[in-house]
Amino acid sequence: MGLNGASSVGWTFLTNHARVLLVIARDPEIRLRDVAARCGITERTVQAIVADLEEAGYLTRSRADDGRRNRYRVNADAPFRHPAEAGHEIAGLLELLARETDGSPAVDA
Repeated sequence: MGLNGASSVGWTFLTNHARVLLVIARDPEIRLRDVAARCGITERTVQAIVADLEEAGYLTRSRADDGRRNRYRVNADAPFRHPAEAGHEIAGLLELLARETDGSPAVDA
């Protein structure tokens, strides 16, 4: 993306895993089809990413109060996976990028 937001290259700074995690952190009861729409990927890809994030301990899934939807909890204390970020927790990323549009934190990091 160019600095003005125009797409001119085929890469971005965040992976789809990071985008999915951030969208879920902003709205823990979001439907996976809505995550897919916000991230610009398929629902099937989101399902696989959520499974990866759960297996790695970044997310836990439970039933929402209505008994129909899932509710996700992000584990902000989880460390980054890559050795270059060893010793850092994802809390910093969440604090920086998972803010609501009014600037308030979306999650308790």
